[in-house]
Amino acid sequence: MTGLVELLDRLDRAVEAALSPATSAEGVNRDGWRVLLMLARGGGRSMGEIASHTALPAPTATRVVDRLVDARLAYRSTDPMDRRRVLVHLAGAGREVVERVCGSVERSASDAIGASRLPERAQLAELLEALASQGQDSTR
Repeated sequence: MTGLVELLDRLDRAVEAALSPATSAEGVNRDGWRVLLMLARGGGRSMGEIASHTALPAPTATRVVDRLVDARLAYRSTDPMDRRRVLVHLAGAGREVVERVCGSVERSASDAIGASRLPERAQLAELLEALASQGQDSTR
């Protein structure tokens, strides 16, 4: 069992090593990146959804969103269904940041995996998706 745990730990460090330079170059920290990535899935998100998805305390999530709004990577609007609720959306500049960072990390991953291993890459993506879904289910 420790073999899998050690592998996941190494993978986490590898992800951090790949993401950190790309997000830092864009002026976004890891928490900000998680919020941008969530917003890139579309639709406006409430602060509660953002805090829950990123596993950040609500005050921290608010500070992260404040920084993204100040940087014009995200914006807030009133929920048309409930005027008391505020939604956070990805701004055009935020979408560009997401595209650049994802492109950079995808290129790094492709270089590491190699183009000749596309079937294995698809299988790996499927396995990682199953693992990520399992992790999300256990936190609910």
